[in-house]
Amino acid sequence: MEWYGTLPQHWETRKIKYTFSERVEKGFPDEPLLVASQNMGVVPKAVYGSRTVEAMKDLHNLKLVCVGDFVISLRSFQGGLEYAYYKGIISPAYTVMIPNECIASGYFRYLAKSSPFIELLKLCVTGIREGQNVDYSKLKNHQIPLPPRSEQDAIVRYLDWKVSGVNRLIAAKRRQVELLAEMKRAVVNEAVTRGGDGWSNDKLSRLFHTIGSGTTPKSGEGDYFNGNIHWVNSGDLKPRLLFDTSKKVSEQAVQESSALKMFKPQTIVIAMYGASIGNMSVAQIDFCCNQACCCLGDVNERLLLDFAYYTLLSCKTKWIEDSNGGGQPNISQDIIKQTWIAFPPLEEQKKIVAHLDKVCYNIDSATEKLTVEVALLGEYRTRLIADVVTGKIDVRGMILFRNAERLLFGGLQ
Repeated sequence: MEWYGTLPQHWETRKIKYTFSERVEKGFPDEPLLVASQNMGVVPKAVYGSRTVEAMKDLHNLKLVCVGDFVISLRSFQGGLEYAYYKGIISPAYTVMIPNECIASGYFRYLAKSSPFIELLKLCVTGIREGQNVDYSKLKNHQIPLPPRSEQDAIVRYLDWKVSGVNRLIAAKRRQVELLAEMKRAVVNEAVTRGGDGWSNDKLSRLFHTIGSGTTPKSGEGDYFNGNIHWVNSGDLKPRLLFDTSKKVSEQAVQESSALKMFKPQTIVIAMYGASIGNMSVAQIDFCCNQACCCLGDVNERLLLDFAYYTLLSCKTKWIEDSNGGGQPNISQDIIKQTWIAFPPLEEQKKIVAHLDKVCYNIDSATEKLTVEVALLGEYRTRLIADVVTGKIDVRGMILFRNAERLLFGGLQ
């Protein structure tokens, strides 16, 4: 079966090379430099930002891109075909595709980002692993679904309407997550930094007898991860307690790796870099971890581990600020070791922990619920686009209904 499955009988299919022509025009040095971005499409470098290398010479050798063109730019697993929202020039290494009259740019913009099409792109790559790029000489010989032009326009109007609604809902829920995070930071900071009579100060290198990191087993063999020892990645770190992990490393992997350490339960694990930077959990298991994690165990008797956890949560923002040297933030072990914290007598620590456990549980529960909802909405959006652009959902009647609804109720809004 073709990647798009069964199509409506009145739809056609056509090879990409007969649906698009290739733009190879050069000699426009005065046009703005463009950047092909997965999140923004093809936009001027000034709009995208300063994170790209700027070509300063031989601008006449760059390819022309016009509004409505498509640029093959990224790796197959990320998408690969980006829509041009602006006119400008781009690297000659990129393929620039011009849609013919038979296909609407808006329709192909949705088709090119649909999950079935991205699976097709994975078959049309050159290079290995991280270096894989879409090969147009392979891609152009594949068929794509082609509804009648009027139906393509209906599909674009329908998806613009539905997807924008889903995106607004996702944005609203993400904003709620941000507000909950701000609330949690404020509550924790107020509780653990207010100080007072009898509070002590010390740095973490003296409050934890074990501060260290892990490493990845020297072999990438699958057998190394078919064991019973919990393997913790920085992405596994969720609020508060860590009881289990999806992957477990074998005893053989631990024995054969001189740098692979075992950490005990009641150890605080902190993500030092990556997408989860600053996230932390209190491990309730024996475990090994990768090099992106910093582990703090064997806490001093003057300090409750749970109080230390909440105090370190309040350090996250400062750690990230101190670790950002112009590139990607990386919280070093040295930054963590040299951190000073304040703490009251044990009885007061217990009261503060009990208060924070109750408040943070409610905040974390609400945050988790919203995060799940965002993920489900994202899955719904992905499935909706895939079903509409491959004809599984007929939108022609829906557009007529929407237009009638506007005529009937538009004046009442």
